Amino acid sequence: MLCVGLDPDVTRYPLPLRNEPDKVFLFCREIVDACAPFCAAFKPQFAYFAAQRAESALERICHYIRKHYPQHTLVLDAKRGDIGATASQYAVEAFERYAAHALTVNPYMGIDSILPYLQNIEHGVFLLCRTSNPGGADLQNLRLSSDQAESSFLFEHVARLAQGPCNRDDQLGLVVGATYPEELKRVRQLAPKLPFLVPGVGTQGGDITETVQAGRDANDRGMLISVSRAILYASFENDFAIAAANFAQQAHLSILEALKN
Repeated sequence: MLCVGLDPDVTRYPLPLRNEPDKVFLFCREIVDACAPFCAAFKPQFAYFAAQRAESALERICHYIRKHYPQHTLVLDAKRGDIGATASQYAVEAFERYAAHALTVNPYMGIDSILPYLQNIEHGVFLLCRTSNPGGADLQNLRLSSDQAESSFLFEHVARLAQGPCNRDDQLGLVVGATYPEELKRVRQLAPKLPFLVPGVGTQGGDITETVQAGRDANDRGMLISVSRAILYASFENDFAIAAANFAQQAHLSILEALKN
């Protein structure tokens, strides 16, 4: 279930790479090669590359992953959200330029803003549902009026839509933060068959055991548990890739241990 996030931060590069002209790609390549045996997916975060004018490095690392690790899922974390022709262009960017299998998308402009990403059945989308940041509750935990006995939260409504009428060809998943295990558990109840992308483990404080117990599906699968900075910056010295691999291996083993409970 482990997903390694690729968030190359210019202020935190390992010392051996800081003066390398191609440091963004080289750093990510070393992390990918080191962590691939212990993870199921990689998740490059678009903003970290764009802020350094390193979209070309992002393109190269995405194609490197697709070529050398074809069994791994590639999720582009760009949180796109727009309508019509603009959304169609974002889809071209994600699935053609960067060759991603899946893209994170903000669904709060409505169902028609999601459809352009679903034109090819081989592509998937993770919709923001209950995100890992505390401020997510400002909107996602708003109560909705309902014909049912109890009103529901907005994030619950997103989960129901993704589980039901929006997911015609099984292309949708949900982003649900590990930092809120009770809400993660609730989303699993509402969307028992959807894949989840679960950020928030590691630096943000999410617990692997609680995450697995709250978000696992009936087949003890159904999640990509994303760990980024804790893996990427396990060391700032020459052993940075080895340290990243060790942290990734420990996270992988922790997930397996949690599945026994």
